[in-house]
Amino acid sequence: MFEVKPVAAERLPELLCLMPKAELHIHIEGSLEPELMFALARRNGVAMKYPDVEALRSAYVFDDLQSFLDIYHAGTLVLRTEQDFYDMTHAYLARAAADNVVHAEIFFDMQTHTAHGLSADLVISGLHRACADASAEFGISASLILCFLRHLSENEAFECLEQCLPHLGKLTGVGLASSEMGHPPEKFARVFARARALGLHLVAHAGEEGPPAYIWSALDVLKVERIDHGVQAVKDAALMARLAKGRIALTVCPLSNVKLRVFASLAQHNLGHLLEAGIAATINSDDPAYFGGYVNQNLTQTFAALGLTARHAWQVARNSFEASFIDATLKGQYLDRLRDTFETFA
Repeated sequence: MFEVKPVAAERLPELLCLMPKAELHIHIEGSLEPELMFALARRNGVAMKYPDVEALRSAYVFDDLQSFLDIYHAGTLVLRTEQDFYDMTHAYLARAAADNVVHAEIFFDMQTHTAHGLSADLVISGLHRACADASAEFGISASLILCFLRHLSENEAFECLEQCLPHLGKLTGVGLASSEMGHPPEKFARVFARARALGLHLVAHAGEEGPPAYIWSALDVLKVERIDHGVQAVKDAALMARLAKGRIALTVCPLSNVKLRVFASLAQHNLGHLLEAGIAATINSDDPAYFGGYVNQNLTQTFAALGLTARHAWQVARNSFEASFIDATLKGQYLDRLRDTFETFA
C-alpha cells in the first residue's frame, strides 16, 4: 500500500492540478464551448437562437437533467462536417491535457447526429482522427464510447450500433445516456448483450437522478463494468457493499450534480462518503462547457467544499486509471507517473 504524505491544505490545489489523471465521464458534445459553437455556426451557415456568446452562456441555468438536455441538443446543430467533430474533440483534448489528464474515454451521441442527417462515417472519422492526433500533439491517449440515448427505443439503439459496425475497431465501448427517469437500464438489455458479444466494454449512466434500482439493473441485466454517476447508491447499503467489494467504479461529476440540482451545493455532495466507504469513485467533468468546470475545477472546488485530503486525491486519481479500459502496460505506466508525482511533491 502506497503511503501518501500529508499535504498542507493551501498546497492541495496544486497537487490536484499537477497529478496525472484519467477522465472517464466526458460527453464530447458537452465540451463544445460557446465560442467554438458560434464559430462553427458561422462556418456552416447555421442560425443561432442566441445573439452572442454571453447571451448563450447566460442561458446555462438548469432545473434538472431534462432542462439541460433541451439546450444541449440544440447546440449540436452546428456540427455538420467531419472537421467540425475533429475541431470539437481537439479543443477538448487540448484543454484536458492542460489539466494533466493523460487518458480520456470520450462519450459521443451518434443518434443525435444521425437525426440531423449526418452519417456514422463522418462523425466517427472526425472524432477518431482527433483522438489519434492527441497522442503526438498532447501526450494524451483517448478512446471513444458510443452512448445510446435512453429516451429512444432499443430498436433504434440496435440500428445505431449496426451503423457503427464498420468502425468497430475505433470504439472502446458502449454506454447509456440522456433522460434517466422512466427509462430503466433493462430497456436496453438485448443491445448491450449484442455489444458485449462484439467485444465492447459496457458502461451506463445510472443513479444520477434515478433510484438505486437502476444501478442494480445496470450491473445485473446490462452487465456493465462501471457506473456513470451512481451517487444515489448511498441510499442502499447492500448496493454500497457490492460496489466496494467488486471495486466497481463510479464516474462522479460533482459540478454537474450541483448544476442539475442533484445536490444543493458541493458541501452537500456525498463523494467523501463514497470514498470512505471504499467505493472506487472518480471525478470527471461530464459536460464542462455547460456546467462550469473541467476536471481540475471539479477536483479543486469539490475538495475545498468537502475538506478532502491528499489521501483522497491519491484514491481518486488511482481509481481513474484502474477503472479505465486501457491495457495493463499503459495502465502501469500511468500509475507509476502518479506515484512519482506524489513522492516528489513537496
